[in-house]
Amino acid sequence: MESLSEANTRFGFDMFQQMRKSKEGNIFCSPLSISSALAMVSLGAANSTALQMEKVLHFDEVSGSPSSDTAKGQQMAKKENVHSLFQKLLIELNDPTDAYELTIANRLYVEQKYKLLQKYLDDAKKFYQSGAEAVDFGKDAEKSRQDINAWVEKQTHGKIKDLFPKDSLSSSTILVLVNAIYFKGQWDRKFKKEITEEEKFWQNKDTSKSVMMMKQRDSFNLAFLDDVKAKVLEIPYRGKDLSMFVLLPNEVDGLRKIEDTLTVEKFLKWTSPSFMKESKVDLSLPRFRVEDEYSLRTMLTALGMVDAFSPQKADFSGMTGGRDLVLSKALHKAFVEVSEEGTEAAAATGVVAVPMSLPYYEPFHCDHPFMFFIKQNETNSLLFVGRIVSP
Repeated sequence: MESLSEANTRFGFDMFQQMRKSKEGNIFCSPLSISSALAMVSLGAANSTALQMEKVLHFDEVSGSPSSDTAKGQQMAKKENVHSLFQKLLIELNDPTDAYELTIANRLYVEQKYKLLQKYLDDAKKFYQSGAEAVDFGKDAEKSRQDINAWVEKQTHGKIKDLFPKDSLSSSTILVLVNAIYFKGQWDRKFKKEITEEEKFWQNKDTSKSVMMMKQRDSFNLAFLDDVKAKVLEIPYRGKDLSMFVLLPNEVDGLRKIEDTLTVEKFLKWTSPSFMKESKVDLSLPRFRVEDEYSLRTMLTALGMVDAFSPQKADFSGMTGGRDLVLSKALHKAFVEVSEEGTEAAAATGVVAVPMSLPYYEPFHCDHPFMFFIKQNETNSLLFVGRIVSP
């Protein structure tokens, strides 16, 4: 494997499978956001701590720059290459656009008695547009908590509040990784609000709830997945730089079986332009808003990132020069809102010609549990993965 985007996608699928174990309902997270935050931490990791992080994040599979003949030199080149690739990607994603709102907020908060190396601070800022801030956990953990939450709220336009709940930080806290992401996309072709109507969404074969179902008849890229009894649809956002891919089982209760066998290879195949075919589609998609949060420690430990959280084994000597830091907490909170909104700021006049014989529109009715993925098309980077079982 050569690309950073594939590494992030593999990590994302690993995380999604861990999240499935901890909850039954809706899931929403940003693998890229978590990966970039952990990569910033890995800048300061050394020895087995670094190796474990690189393996969990699949960075050890990303091709490095062949600038050295020695094994150690090749390892350093590979590590430098990963951070450089992240630098390019984050600059591109954080570039303001009227097509969508996307804010990635990463920061390390360190107990102030630990002095961080200037090189680490410089590299974190250079590669991840972020940094580390000294706080006084020891004397006033509550004020530190409030300050961190206020920073996250500001970075995410007020959408993500109280990332750290009350009493989640204490005087023994040393190093905290903060990671939050906010996304709101505008469709390339918006849904008309006047035809959105209340319909049933079947959470399982026996239980339904009323939802506001958006509707649109148009041409979309579509693929039939006969082997897993499902289909996948691409809904582009404005500018077509980002797209949402909706994976819809044929059966109401078919999602769990698909999730059990879902692989990165299948996902990349199913969502590739060569596999999908432009088709006339009768689309129904529920409005939904998901705010989700996770403590990442248990999941990352289960995947093999053990030493970073162990006071006896953690080695973040690249941050301080000594082995006196351990990662206390890693939290992730993500927010997504899907509605009819599109190019509301632009005026448009459309003339619709109705053909004499109406064409067939393939039904794609998201009236039962489905998965969705949002990725950047040019780099094939998986930004978000989600599951909707109750809009």
